[in-house]
Amino acid sequence: MADSAETSPEVMLQFYRMLYPFKSIFTWLNQEHAPKDLFTNREFAFTLKEDVYLRYNCFSNAEELKKQVCALNPTRFEIGPMYSSRPSERKLARSVKSGKLFTPLKRELVFDIDMTDYDGVRTCCTSAGICKRCWAFIANAVRVLDSALRTQFGYHQLLWVYSGRRGIHLWVSDDEAMGLTDELRRAVVGALTVIEGGKEMAKKVNVRGMGTKSHPGDLPPSLWHARDEGSRMWYPLLDDQECFLSEDGWRTLLKLVPDKKIVETLEKRWEKQPGIESSKKWNELKAEVKGTGARNLAALEDIILQYTYPRLDAEVSKHRNHLLKAPFCVHPKTGRVCVPVDPNRVENFDPNAVPTVMQLLQELDKAGEGANWEHTSLKPYVDMLDRHIVGILDDVRRRERARVVLQHDLNW
Repeated sequence: MADSAETSPEVMLQFYRMLYPFKSIFTWLNQEHAPKDLFTNREFAFTLKEDVYLRYNCFSNAEELKKQVCALNPTRFEIGPMYSSRPSERKLARSVKSGKLFTPLKRELVFDIDMTDYDGVRTCCTSAGICKRCWAFIANAVRVLDSALRTQFGYHQLLWVYSGRRGIHLWVSDDEAMGLTDELRRAVVGALTVIEGGKEMAKKVNVRGMGTKSHPGDLPPSLWHARDEGSRMWYPLLDDQECFLSEDGWRTLLKLVPDKKIVETLEKRWEKQPGIESSKKWNELKAEVKGTGARNLAALEDIILQYTYPRLDAEVSKHRNHLLKAPFCVHPKTGRVCVPVDPNRVENFDPNAVPTVMQLLQELDKAGEGANWEHTSLKPYVDMLDRHIVGILDDVRRRERARVVLQHDLNW
């Protein structure tokens, strides 16, 4: 954990003044270089010392945003939707008789994955703890969701951002995603949700639809990639996490096996040999299942999904007016910057190697007068955001060209 001195007001003010990439954040949110409603009607919320929370702030450009951030010196700030009018003028908008003029219109489709939601399956860390070993769960979540959103929904402007402590956020900036209503956002989340049920529910995967007792329904094609990714990481995961080594662990596993005879056989065996490694227990389960029918084979697939499929905080994604921490903020508990993550190399990402604000300021000081983020280890992460922005701007230009051509054809 970061010492409080590492995220002191003096340190944070230096970070905002000299390192935070306000221009890149502006262009990313605005999707153009010249200010438009997508930025000027955006809500920004600031968290100040002693949990003072200021909502409904808005700005005309990057310079205004920077000026206010430096004036308030928040511990963090969050980004919300583009409203039908400026958030600072919401009371005036609401005074109109219709009462519907202040409403969220556009917002990135966002997702939040928190490592604590894996506490039921990881053994290396608990609660707020995170290490390279349990990051494998997050890495798999990124691979699965990134592929699903691209192949099943056609989105491609995806920005993954490390939360600074124990999780990861996703911002989807495609035009179609920006315009989704709350109802459609709930539908997208519903289509991507597989793990359901609280601690009291053993089986948390029920995705096969109609079937019979001996012939369960087929696994939906939308989950084939998730199943394959989970299978690839399964044995390394068992060897690393030893999910089934403890009695609680293997008894939880057996609760997911529908065949009572197999459960009784393995229960008696494992009670007498408690030290059997997780991978060996899994092989013994597979051996017992072999030749017993489709129902038990399907159960094995569902078990892999239950232990590896992404855990989504659905409420974050369902509503356009939800606020989410801005990229490149500093997490007050760790001092680490919320940096973008390359989904193609996510398995190599080490959350404990992410630069801290103090590290960056030391690098800045060493670089000498006139230095900025380009002279620090923040540079590759800002460059990643800037490359992402280029893709968004290209999409905007393509849509504008298509609109002009369509208008020309209609007028012809």
